[in-house]
Amino acid sequence: MSHFETKDELLLTLKEIEKWERDQKGLWFWEKLGRLPFVLLDKLTPKFIHTKIGESIDELGRFVQSGGKYLVNEEKMIKKYFQDDLSEYTLDQVALLKLEKMNSAAQKLGAVRSKAAMVQGGTTGVGGLFTLSIDIPLMLGMTLKTIQEVCICYGYDPQDQQERIFIVKCLQFVSSDIVGKKAILEDLSAFHDERQHAQMMSQLQGWREVLTTYRDQIGWKKLFQMIPIAGILFGAFINKSAIQDTAEAASMLYRKRRANERLRQLDKDATTEQLEAPIVKE
Repeated sequence: MSHFETKDELLLTLKEIEKWERDQKGLWFWEKLGRLPFVLLDKLTPKFIHTKIGESIDELGRFVQSGGKYLVNEEKMIKKYFQDDLSEYTLDQVALLKLEKMNSAAQKLGAVRSKAAMVQGGTTGVGGLFTLSIDIPLMLGMTLKTIQEVCICYGYDPQDQQERIFIVKCLQFVSSDIVGKKAILEDLSAFHDERQHAQMMSQLQGWREVLTTYRDQIGWKKLFQMIPIAGILFGAFINKSAIQDTAEAASMLYRKRRANERLRQLDKDATTEQLEAPIVKE
């Protein structure tokens, strides 16, 4: 495996990410307020809208198992954010790029996705309460695709089921309170341990709860989107900021994972060199 960063550079990267992790704080008041719009939705919205939300819950389960309709095309993604006149990259080659180039690609896609989310939020904000219900599954799809694209930016393959577990864990992180974020960070830090995968998959069998948490977490932000016409402005702003937050969180989590992997490889290479070094007799 090729290394482009020194050990000191990788440790500095991890230090920056740890600072970002400490800044991820939640406010219990907003977390509780977030459930209010959906108490209203449960009482006021027609059955077909409840069915639409139920379909998105089932689709999240299919994403974990097989990728479902939310799976992105990695070749198109790489061509869009990495290819230039001089180079054509495969996913394996992306994995060997410097973190600086990976970070740049992740920032670009975050900007593109947030603009698309702004348009979508403005469109679904037209109808107030009823189109808000439709906006939830649309936002879920865009959120999952954004995380997958960040995943590809750091050289990982969302076609792999184990990788989709990491992706849904990222989704959980974005929508969790401070206590949940801490637990998820611990899970993701041990993701390189094969024994941890089975445990994480078992946890994700409750993926219906994952979507409920996601829905409730963005609920307070969308409270004003339920107002017809005015919801256009609120919807545009809220969806844009939600995708920006998602792209940032996913980038930090994948950057941390890639940096840790490179550090482990550097340590392994150093150990191998020591074992293979000839013994000098005095």
